[in-house]
Amino acid sequence: MAKRLKDNITSDYVTASNRLNGRKARRRIVAYVEAYDDVFFWRMVLARYENEHRYFEVMLPTRKKLSRGKKSVLTSLLLNGAGKDMLACVDADYDYLLQGRTEDSKQVCDNPYVLHTYVYAIENYQCYGPSLHDMCVSVTLNDRKTFDFDAFLRRYSQIIYPLFLWNIFFYRRRKNNLFTIADFNNVVALGAFSTGKASVLLDNLQRKVNRKLAALRKGNPGTKEKLSELSRDLRRLGVTPETTYLYIQGHHLFDGVVVPMMQKVCDQLIRSRENEINRLAVHNTQRLNELSCYDHSTVDIVPTLRRNMGFMQSEPYCRLLSDVERCLKLGEVKAKPAKPEDNPAEVKPAPTKVEAKPVELKSETTEVKSKTTEVKPAEDKSQPVEAENEKRSWDNHKR
Repeated sequence: MAKRLKDNITSDYVTASNRLNGRKARRRIVAYVEAYDDVFFWRMVLARYENEHRYFEVMLPTRKKLSRGKKSVLTSLLLNGAGKDMLACVDADYDYLLQGRTEDSKQVCDNPYVLHTYVYAIENYQCYGPSLHDMCVSVTLNDRKTFDFDAFLRRYSQIIYPLFLWNIFFYRRRKNNLFTIADFNNVVALGAFSTGKASVLLDNLQRKVNRKLAALRKGNPGTKEKLSELSRDLRRLGVTPETTYLYIQGHHLFDGVVVPMMQKVCDQLIRSRENEINRLAVHNTQRLNELSCYDHSTVDIVPTLRRNMGFMQSEPYCRLLSDVERCLKLGEVKAKPAKPEDNPAEVKPAPTKVEAKPVELKSETTEVKSKTTEVKPAEDKSQPVEAENEKRSWDNHKR
């Protein structure tokens, strides 16, 4: 049992810390991530849900040592401490597709306070096909489209999809030693990429995949129906033959497929822009100045891809946002009337109550009315004088 206070930090601890800040202060929600590269991604995911009532703080689960990774996030910290004010934000890996068949998969799929990417890793989002042309423009400042990244990745996915089914098939039955992720990556590797020979690379990949499929079918007969059932289940989870690249190992996709593609395409675009400058320059000084200015304006590919946010319309990302909203609804607490003992510093003296006595008020009003009725009008002394004068005038007239 941990003895130090910092070793007992849980969601309840963060909740209690929020209460010390007062009722009007924004609620702090801690989100633990796996690595430094994940901080920016999860910051962008959670920032849209900040308002005057809550804010998020994204950090690594560092305590006694600089431990990172999903195991560090799930095992050492959050299995016993996750809650409405402490979230775990992890890569899905294969745990989402395994659907609770391992302990980590159960936590990823069933714990409402564990948010996962749905795709294998954040790198898969950064390699989202429809966004890669924009990344090339950001790197080269040249908007000429020379290669269709989305079409290439879709075709690449269709080729590797049957082999991907076998990989998940063995992992779900805990026989992954028969066909590991490393084995799968070795088969689907493209090799040296060239934009002019992209179709040749895909044809070679198709032959490699077919050879491996034949070997797997021969060693595991009677699995056709099971693979068909697995395919239907994966479609329910969002995996289709055209989007398989989003669910394979992220580092392999990032370093082995997308970055080499972008490197070739960006080099062509940069050379095209430099040739244009060389052709249009009036004199050598202008040419050198323009080339130097353009060279300083271009950026590196990998840092640009790390900041790619062009995947926000993808289906897996929309599912992730739905999970965040559902998680926040679980943490919402209905407002209760404040009690004086909750915050003694804000206790105000209760106003003195005026006891209303309707009976007494009624009697007072009736008394006032009676007084008004008893008031008699002042006697008019002018009336007898006028009567006497009239009598005298009549007597004189009579005489």
